[in-house]
Amino acid sequence: MKLESLRKTLLDRKRTTEETPFGPEVLVYKVMGKMFALIAWEKDPLDLTLKCDPDLALALRAKYPAVKAGYHMSKKHWNTVTLDSSIPENEILDMIEDSYDLVVKGLKKSDREKLAKDSK
Repeated sequence: MKLESLRKTLLDRKRTTEETPFGPEVLVYKVMGKMFALIAWEKDPLDLTLKCDPDLALALRAKYPAVKAGYHMSKKHWNTVTLDSSIPENEILDMIEDSYDLVVKGLKKSDREKLAKDSK
């Protein structure tokens, strides 16, 4: 997965912003102010860090050598995925969707309601 298509995939989600709070070398994607993805865009291959259910996080790490405990994140709730073409793209898209959904689930009820009303 190339950087531009990855950025588009992440930004296509409702109320998602792209920011650089940790410096220009890490793109951070937030839904209503809460992080759900980070890209170390200067790395080759790219590293994508995503929130994950703890049990699923362990299963993905066991299944794919390119999935490691989240770099500089909670090792229980975050995975870092090296995008080296060893994981099918549809699996990566599922991981992105799961991360977004987990963060949305943790939003305040009023924010979830706003999000549900959005058409984007």
